[in-house]
Amino acid sequence: MKLKRAGVATKLLVLVMLAATAIALLSTQAKLGAAQADRDALIRQVQEQREANAALQDGIDHSGDPEYLADIARSRLGLVEPGEIEFVDSSR
Repeated sequence: MKLKRAGVATKLLVLVMLAATAIALLSTQAKLGAAQADRDALIRQVQEQREANAALQDGIDHSGDPEYLADIARSRLGLVEPGEIEFVDSSR
Protein backbone atom coordinates (compact mmCIF):
# COMPACT_ATOMS: atom_id res chain seq x y z
CA MET A 1 0.00 0.00 0.00
CA LYS A 2 1.39 3.34 -1.05
CA LEU A 3 0.75 6.51 1.01
CA LYS A 4 -0.26 9.59 -0.87
CA ARG A 5 1.43 12.84 0.23
CA ALA A 6 -0.73 15.83 1.08
CA GLY A 7 -0.83 18.49 -1.54
CA VAL A 8 -0.05 22.18 -1.05
CA ALA A 9 -3.75 23.06 -0.92
CA THR A 10 -4.36 20.53 1.86
CA LYS A 11 -1.40 21.82 3.85
CA LEU A 12 -2.58 25.39 3.40
CA LEU A 13 -6.10 24.45 4.51
CA VAL A 14 -4.79 22.77 7.65
CA LEU A 15 -2.60 25.79 8.41
CA VAL A 16 -5.54 28.19 8.00
CA MET A 17 -7.72 26.00 10.25
CA LEU A 18 -5.01 25.93 12.93
CA ALA A 19 -4.64 29.72 12.78
CA ALA A 20 -8.41 30.19 13.05
CA THR A 21 -8.53 27.83 16.02
CA ALA A 22 -5.69 29.70 17.75
CA ILE A 23 -7.39 33.06 17.19
CA ALA A 24 -10.72 31.72 18.49
CA LEU A 25 -8.96 30.30 21.57
CA LEU A 26 -7.24 33.62 22.34
CA SER A 27 -10.52 35.49 21.86
CA THR A 28 -12.30 33.09 24.21
CA GLN A 29 -9.60 33.49 26.83
CA ALA A 30 -9.89 37.28 26.64
CA LYS A 31 -13.67 37.08 27.04
CA LEU A 32 -13.23 34.72 29.99
CA GLY A 33 -10.82 37.13 31.69
CA ALA A 34 -13.25 40.02 31.19
CA ALA A 35 -16.14 37.94 32.53
CA GLN A 36 -14.12 36.99 35.62
CA ALA A 37 -13.24 40.65 36.23
CA ASP A 38 -16.92 41.57 35.93
CA ARG A 39 -17.84 38.78 38.35
CA ASP A 40 -15.27 39.98 40.88
CA ALA A 41 -16.59 43.54 40.62
CA LEU A 42 -20.14 42.31 41.15
CA ILE A 43 -19.07 40.24 44.16
CA ARG A 44 -17.52 43.38 45.68
CA GLN A 45 -20.69 45.37 44.98
CA VAL A 46 -22.83 42.68 46.61
CA GLN A 47 -20.61 42.69 49.70
CA GLU A 48 -20.72 46.49 49.94
CA GLN A 49 -24.51 46.46 49.59
CA ARG A 50 -24.82 43.79 52.29
CA GLU A 51 -22.74 45.94 54.63
CA ALA A 52 -24.90 48.97 53.84
CA ASN A 53 -28.04 46.93 54.42
CA ALA A 54 -26.69 45.71 57.76
CA ALA A 55 -25.97 49.30 58.82
CA LEU A 56 -29.47 50.36 57.82
CA GLN A 57 -30.98 47.39 59.65
CA ASP A 58 -29.00 48.34 62.76
CA GLY A 59 -30.46 51.84 62.50
CA ILE A 60 -33.96 50.41 62.19
CA ASP A 61 -33.42 48.06 65.12
CA HIS A 62 -32.23 50.90 67.38
CA SER A 63 -34.60 53.60 66.13
CA GLY A 64 -36.50 53.64 69.42
CA ASP A 65 -33.41 53.74 71.66
CA PRO A 66 -33.02 57.23 73.18
CA GLU A 67 -29.23 56.89 73.55
CA TYR A 68 -28.89 55.90 69.90
CA LEU A 69 -30.99 58.87 68.81
CA ALA A 70 -28.99 61.22 71.03
CA ASP A 71 -25.74 59.88 69.56
CA ILE A 72 -27.03 60.52 66.03
CA ALA A 73 -28.15 64.03 67.01
CA ARG A 74 -24.66 64.76 68.36
CA SER A 75 -22.58 63.19 65.62
CA ARG A 76 -24.59 64.03 62.50
CA LEU A 77 -26.54 67.12 63.44
CA GLY A 78 -24.11 68.75 65.87
CA LEU A 79 -26.78 69.11 68.55
CA VAL A 80 -26.08 69.17 72.29
CA GLU A 81 -28.33 68.67 75.26
CA PRO A 82 -29.09 71.56 77.58
CA GLY A 83 -26.16 72.09 79.94
CA GLU A 84 -23.65 70.28 77.72
CA ILE A 85 -20.58 72.04 76.42
CA GLU A 86 -19.17 71.14 73.03
CA PHE A 87 -15.42 71.41 72.55
CA VAL A 88 -14.21 71.94 69.00
CA ASP A 89 -10.69 70.95 67.98
CA SER A 90 -9.43 73.92 65.96
CA SER A 91 -6.10 72.30 65.10
CA ARG A 92 -7.62 70.47 62.12
